[in-house]
Amino acid sequence: METKRILLRPWQDSDAETLFKYASDPDVGPRAGWPPHKSVEESLEIIHTVFNKDTTTWAIVLKETGQPMEQREQSDACIDSAESRERKTEGHVIGAMGYGASCDCKLPTRDGEPIVGYWVAKPYWNKGYCTEALQLMLDYIRNNTSLTSLLCGHFVDNPASGRVMEKCGFVPTGEECYDETLYTGKGRPIRVLRLEIKR
Repeated sequence: METKRILLRPWQDSDAETLFKYASDPDVGPRAGWPPHKSVEESLEIIHTVFNKDTTTWAIVLKETGQPMEQREQSDACIDSAESRERKTEGHVIGAMGYGASCDCKLPTRDGEPIVGYWVAKPYWNKGYCTEALQLMLDYIRNNTSLTSLLCGHFVDNPASGRVMEKCGFVPTGEECYDETLYTGKGRPIRVLRLEIKR
């Protein structure tokens, strides 16, 4: 999955150092309900046990070529397919995007309704990357799954995350909840939004 600026791909072991660099920032994880990473080893473990637990969590990768998509495809057509596939994993990891069931999360989901989660590293805030990545994933879901709705939530004191959701079509349900299972979740209200998937 890709746009002119980013691509979504599976997490790799080689992403651990970059993940730690950004996920250790105390301004990042607590906004999304998880604690800052403490070591590269912990980041690698999270890649194995969380991000790669299923196939619906991707690394958000900022492309480094700067080429328009058409030029990139023409260039890839001139090289061997294995090299082309390798090039599509190039770039700089700047965050994560995914959806799935959460046995720990207490958001008011419908039966079988997945929860969307994402984060972007602080140097890349307010540049539209998160909105772009979420829309890319939603396009994938519409075209490749039979899901009928998705739920999302953000801490009320993190309105920027809510703006990302609303730009991509999520609508507030009018519900507010507290999820004390989340890191820093105790006493912090969560605003709940839902997307009814139309095809």
